[in-house]
Amino acid sequence: MKKILLTTTALIALGIAPAAAADLAARPYTKAPAIAPGINWSGFYAGVMGGYAWGDDVKGGFGGGTVGYNWQAPGSMWVWGLEIDAAGASVKDSITDLSLGFPVTAEEKIRAFGSVTGRVGVTAGAALFYAKGGYAWADNRLSATALGVTLFDESKVHSGWTVGAGAEYMFAPNWSAKVEYMYADYGSETYFAGTPFAGDLGLTTHSVKGGINYHFN
Repeated sequence: MKKILLTTTALIALGIAPAAAADLAARPYTKAPAIAPGINWSGFYAGVMGGYAWGDDVKGGFGGGTVGYNWQAPGSMWVWGLEIDAAGASVKDSITDLSLGFPVTAEEKIRAFGSVTGRVGVTAGAALFYAKGGYAWADNRLSATALGVTLFDESKVHSGWTVGAGAEYMFAPNWSAKVEYMYADYGSETYFAGTPFAGDLGLTTHSVKGGINYHFN
């Protein structure tokens, strides 16, 4: 009887041990968290921008807007794009002459400017580093006043080219911030044609801007 009891106990113990081991081995399965998909810059975007510009004689601030489109192949680090921007400006210089016995103030002022450019850039995580270049225009005005009277006033739209570079960072879904430097050569125009004051005026500027864009992808 004792032998049978010992044998039965041993068999039961052998049966319980594997089951207990199986229970210990069985652990709940937890799915690994999904990896966030990489940022893709493709699609339309629009935003606001502003900054500071200066040239040989003129300097001042500006603000405006930007629209554009980017192309980026899946898995590629290269981004290609087309961008259009325009800004109202107060980039100017003035001089006052007292040689006539009363003040005469002459002023040159870029009142607006813009560009149509192509962009090419390379990504690094959420950042995009790019170069750009293309067509540029500027609305420039020359004027002179004395004792509250306008002596002359003429505006010309200059057309030329621009090149520059910048960096953009996707800081939230669909939102990016950028900083950018541009050099523009707007060519020359003839002012006051047919008068003794006629002359050609060239126009070039450097500018630094910051901006925020919303991406519609």
